[in-house]
Amino acid sequence: MDRIVLVEPSMEYAEDIWAFRQDIIDNDTDNEDKFAGCMYLDSSDSAEEWIRICSLRKDEKYCKESGATVPSHTFLAIRKSDNRIVGVIDLRHHIDHPVLGTWGGHCGYSVRPSERRKGYATEMLRLNIVKAKELGIEKMLVTCAEENAASEKTILANG
Repeated sequence: MDRIVLVEPSMEYAEDIWAFRQDIIDNDTDNEDKFAGCMYLDSSDSAEEWIRICSLRKDEKYCKESGATVPSHTFLAIRKSDNRIVGVIDLRHHIDHPVLGTWGGHCGYSVRPSERRKGYATEMLRLNIVKAKELGIEKMLVTCAEENAASEKTILANG
């Protein structure tokens, strides 16, 4: 089921990053967590700015100085068949944080509204678990809101 690949944001995807952002703004009805896994995408002025922020957020020192939560990697979920962004997922390097240790955990993700209910979230989380192991994270905490049945199903499908 390898329909997607996780890649770090780059200018190669700038146009589609901005289209992904607009799709969420126009079509996502979750007013509290529209941009889960896409930290700062909603407040960035351009895809280029967001790509730069994603790169900076990998650095522990930057996160401490800027007040960002914890260092993390952000990945675009790219559909192999057409090179389109179907989602964004982040991977927090640790959860040594007062909130993340109980809520939020090691990752957050968003699937493009037009691509939901196609199994992409399950595949994104599976691939993110592989990335976590590559970074030395042996055990991940993944959480969701009690009323988010789709995310609960995604989490349970990945063990």
